Amino acid sequence: MAERTATIASSVGLHARPAAIFAEAAGEYDLEITIAAEGEPEDEAMDASSVLSLMSLGAGQGDKVVLRAEGEGAEAALEHLVGILETDHDAE
Repeated sequence: MAERTATIASSVGLHARPAAIFAEAAGEYDLEITIAAEGEPEDEAMDASSVLSLMSLGAGQGDKVVLRAEGEGAEAALEHLVGILETDHDAE
């Protein structure tokens, strides 16, 4: 299983627009991708392609989250998704 840690860059955290951008990107992969707050048990991870799940994390700017995926292309998918989380989409 591939795993990456990302720091939320958007000034409003993982809410509204940043969550929608991330969820859409996660949904494009034919993989089960999960997200959880750093330090949370793996079994509490949520579906990374769900905007509601992302917003329920309550992740703010500077918070760390853990992404996990398994399958062919998981490493590349997580690298792409980390890049999205570590971009301040509110500054665009």
